[in-house]
Amino acid sequence: MTEGLRRAIFLDRDGTLTEEKVYLSDPEGVVLLPGAAAALSDLRDGGFALVVVTNQSGIARGLYSEDEYHAVAKRLDDLLAEAGSPVDATMYCPHHPSSGSPCQCRKPSTGMYRQAAAELGLDLADSYYVGDKVSDITPAHELGGVGVLVRTGFGTEEAARVPAGMAVVADLAEAARLILGSA
Repeated sequence: MTEGLRRAIFLDRDGTLTEEKVYLSDPEGVVLLPGAAAALSDLRDGGFALVVVTNQSGIARGLYSEDEYHAVAKRLDDLLAEAGSPVDATMYCPHHPSSGSPCQCRKPSTGMYRQAAAELGLDLADSYYVGDKVSDITPAHELGGVGVLVRTGFGTEEAARVPAGMAVVADLAEAARLILGSA
């Protein structure tokens, strides 16, 4: 670990922390996956910073507004705080490849991770990248961390495409056990 920097768990939102919903824009639709809050609490107790990193192309596509996105993000933050598992930050990409010039933040690009690292003092190379899509975990290749695919959300369909050297587990609770067992 780089001196003075913290290790982090970078987490996808939809299908990893919460039930997968198509273009979630209603805060009442936020439902934590079973065991997610407890897993976050265990990871926090293990000394990790917790950062949600989410693509939100529904904004660029005009399916919901940034205000609606923020209301959903606040609901997730509230649920996690009530469960004693608050996150340190949430980063989101409101872009879509078909809506203008390419951005550096849309996963699997590394812009959101680099921004979080700069703002929170995080060691990207000694961190974990957890999600239900290959695009959630492949930033670990470029940034030097470890990718962990969960079989919740789209994870079961995506598991066959996971690059060598990355883990595949049942859910966030199993990901936490794997991470804490190797940390």
